[in-house]
Amino acid sequence: MVLVGSHGEKDGSNDETLVDYRGNPVDKSKTGGWLAAGLILGSELSERICVMGISMNLVTYLVGELHISAAKSATIVTNFMGALNLLGLLGGFLADAKLGRYLIVAISASITALGVILLTLATTIPSMKPPPCDDYRRQHHECIEANGRQLALLYAALYTTALGGGGIKSNVSGFGSDQFDLTDPKEEKAMIFFFNRFYFGISIGSLFAVIVLVYLQDNVGRGWGYGISAGTMVIAVAVLLCGTPWYRFKKPQGSPLTIIWRVLFLALKKRNQFYPSHPSLLNDYENRKVPYTQRFKCLDKAAIQDDNCAANTNKNNPWMVSTVTQVEEVKMVLKLLPIWSTCILFWTIYSQMTTFTVEQATVMHRKVGSFVIPAGSFSAFLIITILLFTSLNEKVFVPLARKITHNVQGITSLQRIGIGLILSIAAMVGAAIVEKERREIAIQKEVKISAFWLLVQFFLVGAGEAFAYVGQLEFFIREAPDRMKSMSTGLFLSTISMGFFLSSLLVSIVDHVTKKNWLRSNLNKGKLNNFYWLLAVLGFLNFLVFLIFASRHQYKMQLPIKPESGEKELKSLNDEMIEDMEKKASIQSVGNAEPEA
Repeated sequence: MVLVGSHGEKDGSNDETLVDYRGNPVDKSKTGGWLAAGLILGSELSERICVMGISMNLVTYLVGELHISAAKSATIVTNFMGALNLLGLLGGFLADAKLGRYLIVAISASITALGVILLTLATTIPSMKPPPCDDYRRQHHECIEANGRQLALLYAALYTTALGGGGIKSNVSGFGSDQFDLTDPKEEKAMIFFFNRFYFGISIGSLFAVIVLVYLQDNVGRGWGYGISAGTMVIAVAVLLCGTPWYRFKKPQGSPLTIIWRVLFLALKKRNQFYPSHPSLLNDYENRKVPYTQRFKCLDKAAIQDDNCAANTNKNNPWMVSTVTQVEEVKMVLKLLPIWSTCILFWTIYSQMTTFTVEQATVMHRKVGSFVIPAGSFSAFLIITILLFTSLNEKVFVPLARKITHNVQGITSLQRIGIGLILSIAAMVGAAIVEKERREIAIQKEVKISAFWLLVQFFLVGAGEAFAYVGQLEFFIREAPDRMKSMSTGLFLSTISMGFFLSSLLVSIVDHVTKKNWLRSNLNKGKLNNFYWLLAVLGFLNFLVFLIFASRHQYKMQLPIKPESGEKELKSLNDEMIEDMEKKASIQSVGNAEPEA
């Protein structure tokens, strides 16, 4: 029997040893590998089908059949997507702290299946919808809007799906990567291919949702579209459970959020303590694993050894005093927040592709011959663009940048984010111009222009995501503390979540300030182009702030090695060791995050 350790431990003796479903050290020949990883990927594929099938076409149902205003419909969709990504933090915390990834994925997949089943019922039961409305009454705003009772089941379905989807999103890729042993060169190489196939799989699921399921929703019935989604998730749960004997399981090691809360709590509790005369007097200074810094010095008080810590028992109590390493790790997380804050607006702009852009498509010419393309299916161009530019980044842009800059990375993570922000601003400028022309032609000439003009914003936002997504994920992975790598997933998911919630807030504010003059259900009577211009201006201002923060950001430093002989500290780590550690840390960390297709 070959035992497998998850972090380079070959003897399987450390706390992070992988075990089988009986709790015994795993037999490498009988567990893990592509069979186990493939079965796990089924859950993510189904989650993508469900979420994309809902989010990319929900606004047309809310406006067209429930007669909810365009602004309110957009808010419902963005709140749903924001909650889904935010609940991913909860799923990650529960998995790290107590339940483990397998159990969270299994429970979350079951909850998602329940949510989509409820959504199928909410969209098929006649009493859950208001009376139909003809075009004349629609133009004169005389349609009866869905009441609270009718919306109750819809909201329950959406947020049940969000709860389950968030749990899957934050754990399934990490659980899949656990099926490969980093100490085995063959399996380590296979895990790199795993992430490629993971991304490919969710992209295929997204394309299937926006092309096939959206068509079924619009032309056959919502029940069929959502029913198929529910069926795929039920099958995925069954497949996941059947594969249990072949999985490798990692025992929960505790959440890094606990360390952060503890340091902040102790720093606040000891706020009246005096700083020691020298940092070396702080708790466990001599054994620190990261360099001591002066930034956020107020947090140093968490590591002050007061009278209550005099006894050795209290000194080792983490709720009485923190170590310098723990304090510095929290400082490193706080240092990421300025860049984090400037990434949010990108996802606010991205969210328009699922709301108002789809609404634009409904009032534009969508025929190709005799076939009418569903409005929600135009989102396929967004996904295709993301895939195209992701490939171009690896095959063209990065190699070219390496030759120009002589930098191994080619394009740094902050440069990638900056390019993504610029493209998102250009997307909103293009969207504003297209919408202005569409509205004027529709009013003056009573002609619908081609919906393919929307490819301008889909293309620019898709290209922007290819840069911004990779840049954000790489930045948070590289700059997060080594022991808090799961924080990179949390920070990344929270930017997406906050972006969608910010969109909801902006829509509500604009709707109130303009007295519902900009964002109207009848786009020809509104001024959606002004809203796009507003986003472009906010994006430009956000980009200026990003430049300031990026120029001031200090990259993470490595602690010099101190030889046991007492010689002078080395000035730098061995280059090969750094590359090997970063490679393994990156592979393990990417396993906790899922690309947004």
